[in-house]
Amino acid sequence: MLNRFKAKSVIQSIFLHTLLMAVAITCLFPLIWMFRSALMTNETVFVDKALIPASIHFENFYLAWTKGGFGMYFINSVIYTVSVVFGIVMVASLAAYAFSRLDFPGKNFFFYMFLAAMMIPLPGSFVPLYVLMNKLHLANTRIGYILCMINVGLSLSIYILKTFFDKMSPALEDAARMDGCSKLGIWRHVALPLARPAIAVIVIFNTLNVWNEYILATLLLNDKNLMPLQRGLMVFQGSHSTDYPLLMAGLSITALPVILVYLFMQKHIIKGLSAGAIAG
Repeated sequence: MLNRFKAKSVIQSIFLHTLLMAVAITCLFPLIWMFRSALMTNETVFVDKALIPASIHFENFYLAWTKGGFGMYFINSVIYTVSVVFGIVMVASLAAYAFSRLDFPGKNFFFYMFLAAMMIPLPGSFVPLYVLMNKLHLANTRIGYILCMINVGLSLSIYILKTFFDKMSPALEDAARMDGCSKLGIWRHVALPLARPAIAVIVIFNTLNVWNEYILATLLLNDKNLMPLQRGLMVFQGSHSTDYPLLMAGLSITALPVILVYLFMQKHIIKGLSAGAIAG
């Protein structure tokens, strides 16, 4: 009986690992093919079938970075991502702390309005954002795009942090008040340090969201010098649609930061999502 149970367990394990490996290969193959093509020439990209090209051309990345303007697009995306994520963390943490620990008129109404905003598909909010930015003369500006992206990420971030703050022990606040902390001091010295797992989730999700944003960037940014990577990639593709190695090099530059974020921060995603449920 024991041997039969052990054999069944081994068969199930082999089947499960085989299935997971097949899914992993299916997901990884396009990335491997993209990087491989970025190291080839336009004459050999569809001729050389080897996984490792016979002749490797790293200069494709340099040409994409300089000739294709990916250096400028990359810096723009870094500026937008850092600014938007910092703004979301500051505004969302202050709002969530106020919704969770303070009493003021219309508290529940405003919070439910933020929850209702989460039910609106993101593309549905782009038209009013575009109209508002035009009236404020902030269209085709860095600050206008940054403000719009902060608005896009606020609702979910406030909800995650409020759920975390609701579970925070009131005794910690009482101890901070006895030490002379104001409400803002309690937010800074008590609430934010305890909410680091939830903040890590917000940072990761919004970083990926801003880095991969295309539609809003297309609506708001027409100046080539202001375009982020995803928007710049489409402009580059239109100019070099037949130069596949350069195009693949540009795609590799665009995808690399996202892959690194997933690889190095996946534990924080799981920890942060579970921490909000067991905090306090």
